[in-house]
Amino acid sequence: MNFLRNISNRIENLNERVGRATAVCTLFMVIMTVLDVFLRYLFRAGSVAVQELEWHLFGFVFLLGAAYTLLKDEHVRVDIFYSRMDERGKAWVNLIGATFFCAPVCIVVIWTSMPFVLSSWQFLEGSPDPGGLPARYILKSAIPIGFFLVALQSISMAIKALDVILGRQEADSNRESAG
Repeated sequence: MNFLRNISNRIENLNERVGRATAVCTLFMVIMTVLDVFLRYLFRAGSVAVQELEWHLFGFVFLLGAAYTLLKDEHVRVDIFYSRMDERGKAWVNLIGATFFCAPVCIVVIWTSMPFVLSSWQFLEGSPDPGGLPARYILKSAIPIGFFLVALQSISMAIKALDVILGRQEADSNRESAG
């Protein structure tokens, strides 16, 4: 089981680093948006490239930040029942959710997005708009990468849940509240 814990730790370290890089993207996106608004409304000047950069950064933030959100347990969840469960019950929900829902959906999205992404790379797709960004294929590549990171994080969740179910490790929430 130490081998699996090591894998889980490596996955979480990767997603932690990607999450921190995504935070920098978020800051840059906010700065670009404020700049764009000032240019458009105060000086009647705008740029298609700046507007596209905003939504490209927005796409990166959500696609690459999703695994970090899952890592920090900040994802959207209907926890009417989950919040009332003991740690083993929560671990069962997490194990089943990660194994039978999260990871398979990620695999389907990765599999179905690959032709879309490869086609974009094949033609070095850029913006169809005059003055737009030239490398749209980079943004499209974030789709399978982001879902791959979420799939990895679901594996880490399953490993940790299995540890709790088998009584080998306390749940994260118990460790955090004790520390």
